[in-house]
Amino acid sequence: MSSLLDAMPGLIFLTLCYAVICALSPFGACRKCGGWGAVIRRTHSGRLKRGRDCRRCEGQGLRLRVGRRLYNSIAELYRDGTGKARR
Repeated sequence: MSSLLDAMPGLIFLTLCYAVICALSPFGACRKCGGWGAVIRRTHSGRLKRGRDCRRCEGQGLRLRVGRRLYNSIAELYRDGTGKARR
């Protein structure tokens, strides 16, 4: 039990750091294409060539972070429940 209590400040700190990251930078690099927006291929001569657009990020190279997606869904639920309109 005491080991859990010892770990709590560290877990709270990590959670707050991730919340700050999600607030400051809600988008991260796409995991499939590495943020390039497309598959990068090598030609026979060794030159790099841009391939098709990434299907996961639709060629943007960005993805919405999990924490930001959670925040957006909670904010939408709050707006729907209180009847407050978006500005």
